[in-house]
Amino acid sequence: MLKRILKWIHRHLLLFGGMALLLVLLPRLITGMSATNHIYKETEAPAERVAIIFGAGIRSDGTPTAMLRDRVLTGADLYFSGKVEKLLMSGDNRFENYNEPESMRQFALSAGVPEEAIVLDYAGRRTYDTCYRAKVIFGVKDALLVTQKFHLPRALFLCNTLGLNVTGVEASNCYWNGSPFVWDIREQFATIAAFLDLYVSSPSPVLGDPEPIFVD
Repeated sequence: MLKRILKWIHRHLLLFGGMALLLVLLPRLITGMSATNHIYKETEAPAERVAIIFGAGIRSDGTPTAMLRDRVLTGADLYFSGKVEKLLMSGDNRFENYNEPESMRQFALSAGVPEEAIVLDYAGRRTYDTCYRAKVIFGVKDALLVTQKFHLPRALFLCNTLGLNVTGVEASNCYWNGSPFVWDIREQFATIAAFLDLYVSSPSPVLGDPEPIFVD
């Protein structure tokens, strides 16, 4: 009798474990499949009026991290090649001494991007917030998303689900170092959180008056 009970417990533990693993892996699988054929190298990217550049942290001296420099430089290249008219730089500015958008702006200016081509979103605290505000605050309908390849499937899925028509551009200037495994694990859980945001909690980010990038 005890043997049968233990066997039943073991069988159901395997079943529940398999279901839990599927629930963990499924969101990443869905975003990965939906991003197929929608991610380009910067030289192959289609033209759009605006590119959205996602924040990726700043250092203690206020300058962009290597990963963020990679994203800004890729956006700058898109601008210089005539593929976009504006760069929407979205990042976190909730703390007095932490200003991602301004750091991105300064770095872009140093790379030769003109001031009039730069638009700052000071409340892009998360990828979800950046996509949401791009549409609601800045009036973006179509855009290129600029970030690293590991992040693009989630960013594309979020923006598309929130009503934007977007294409991904991989930031791959090799200005950052890091273990692909660590970033992959982080992205696994971030993707689960993104699904919860989209289909369960539907949080409203910091909003404000509309500031459309284009008035035509």
